[in-house]
Amino acid sequence: MKHLRAGEILFITCVSPAGFTSMTEITDMETIPGESNNQLALTTPETQPIKRRKKKSMVWEYFTIENVSAGCRRAYCKRCKQSFAYSTGSKVAGTSHLKRHIAKGTCRALLLGQGQDNNQFITPYNPKMGGSEPPKRRYRSPSSPFIPFDQDRCRHEIARMIIMHEYPLHIVEHPGFIAFVQNLQPQFDKMSFNTVQGDCVATYLREKQSLMKFIEGIPGRFCLTLDMWSSNQTLGYVFITGHFVDSDWKLHRQVFNVVMEPYPDSHSALSHAIAACLSDWSLEGKLFSLTFNHPLSKAGLENLRPLLCVKNPLILNGQLLIRNCIARTMSSMAKDVLGAGQEIIKKIRDSVKYVKMSESHDDKFIQVKNQLQVPSEKSLFLDDQTRWNTTYQMLAAASELKEVFDCLDTYDPDYKLAPSMEDWKLAETLCSFLKPLFYAASILTTTTLPTVITFFYEVWKIHVDLGRSITSEDPFISNLAKSMQEKIDKYWKDCSLVLAMAVVMDPRFKMKLVEFSFTKIYGEDAPTYIKTVDDGIHELFLEYVALPLPLTPTYAEEVNGANNGKTNESNQGNLLSDHGLTDFDVYIMETNSQQMKSELDQYLEESLLPRVQEFDVLGWWKLNKMKYPTLSKMARDILSIPVSAAAPESIFDITDKQLDEYRSSLRPETVEALICAKDWLHYGSSDVSNALVKMEF
Repeated sequence: MKHLRAGEILFITCVSPAGFTSMTEITDMETIPGESNNQLALTTPETQPIKRRKKKSMVWEYFTIENVSAGCRRAYCKRCKQSFAYSTGSKVAGTSHLKRHIAKGTCRALLLGQGQDNNQFITPYNPKMGGSEPPKRRYRSPSSPFIPFDQDRCRHEIARMIIMHEYPLHIVEHPGFIAFVQNLQPQFDKMSFNTVQGDCVATYLREKQSLMKFIEGIPGRFCLTLDMWSSNQTLGYVFITGHFVDSDWKLHRQVFNVVMEPYPDSHSALSHAIAACLSDWSLEGKLFSLTFNHPLSKAGLENLRPLLCVKNPLILNGQLLIRNCIARTMSSMAKDVLGAGQEIIKKIRDSVKYVKMSESHDDKFIQVKNQLQVPSEKSLFLDDQTRWNTTYQMLAAASELKEVFDCLDTYDPDYKLAPSMEDWKLAETLCSFLKPLFYAASILTTTTLPTVITFFYEVWKIHVDLGRSITSEDPFISNLAKSMQEKIDKYWKDCSLVLAMAVVMDPRFKMKLVEFSFTKIYGEDAPTYIKTVDDGIHELFLEYVALPLPLTPTYAEEVNGANNGKTNESNQGNLLSDHGLTDFDVYIMETNSQQMKSELDQYLEESLLPRVQEFDVLGWWKLNKMKYPTLSKMARDILSIPVSAAAPESIFDITDKQLDEYRSSLRPETVEALICAKDWLHYGSSDVSNALVKMEF
């Protein structure tokens, strides 16, 4: 007999005893798994099915049918043994619910990879998602087990994606995003703006808790930088970044807070932001220095100092507490240069624009360059007038190719913008002023966090160069140098002490580089300024000698770890216990201060280490912390002082940073969550940098 496929109808011609012929329609034909394919069960109103054809559906690879009672059969999952309705009498339940059990991931045994034949699963077909292809069998290898769909995990990853790439929160409501996700995973529930906002804040809180736990064990003090951003709503946003050295002597930079200030020009704006940060991260008593991206007014400074005196014991009478940002100082000096040469800069910019805005012009320029055999490898490009480094690079490249510009009009008659020889000479003068600023500022953009040591040398070099330029007979050079020196002098006056102290903490230089540099700057008055540094470093050391020990639980763990295996407390009795000689420790502190002070003197009297280009100064102090226990703590705090309050990507900006319109429309708490969480996810507490100090002489 012919085998039938699912859905086919068999008509059988029957001849009755009376001779009449009739057509009997057989519609319910099935085969019970395991029985012969050659025997048919004919369902008629008068008879019950006897034998059935083998089924073609994929579900029967996962289910068996068993008789439960007379006229009632149920389908049993081969893996989890769960039963499902199949047929009662002549009524058949079908297989859709069986497919859902396998394809939708509700069979727990299948998800765990148990049972037999677990290398395949069914993907449900959704006609609403487009396409005309029927459901297909998918295969997976044993090395890539089936992963169940997890709505919460997907929401968590979407929140991370939005934070890390600064996507708008409304992206989850965009039709294109919804269609993409639905095609990728039909089971994913749509998300609203409020939902994803809550998920982003939750991610921020988890990361914050982790960071707070990490900084609880920081053995030293914290330095903060404050960068004020504006918005189109005249609101201010204070970005507060923490700088610190961990117990492994690695330097960290982490955004702590983004505080919205409704009145950014008020004298109390920064005081409020600092107080909020100290309270939020429990930093009272742990603050070492503050670095501001914008100069503080006298009233603002008077408003800030009382707060810091109450919240934090001042180190060295506050001489190291408040500092200016070197990046903003150099940007201000660069603006002076660009302003003085704005006419020639415009001429050169127009010439570069003529060449780069047309492919034919660019080809002619290259042709002339090749014929003249100009050796320069630099390429022309237009500058971004909000970033002074691009203007310097444009001028430097054009100056090296000035011969090509001078001859370009002979090959291209339309070019009539060639600067004169005087213009090129002026451009080279501008480059000579910008070059040292450019290389110094570039250090701040590196992935390795620069220490304050590096900038003692950079600032000193700029100071000396400007001093020479002031004596120039060219009034343009002399006047420009005077304008720039006023700004570097102000920075040097405010920050030279901490810069010099940082150099003293470098075993390659100590006081020797301070003496050499100050002699170049101050001439006959140098001994007075050198003595100021020497007195300051000794006074600061005495303050650290008087500090109670241990400073933090981490320090206690380090000491205990160092003692483990060296002494046996059970044999020593109570003599070396925590409380055995407390009074003796106090006696030593009071009567032997001269011996403690000699720790610094011993360090200064030792020979300088060889001067190498790359030197891990923090790593050196880590190795010598047992030899210099007090001095190493002082070095840890000094070397964590940042020289810039600007983010690496904003070092060369000559305009104030402004929060974009979209983020300005969000709640302040959401803005803080998005910005801080991005920093923590991108850098993380594990992404630390050695304090490599590169110096060239």
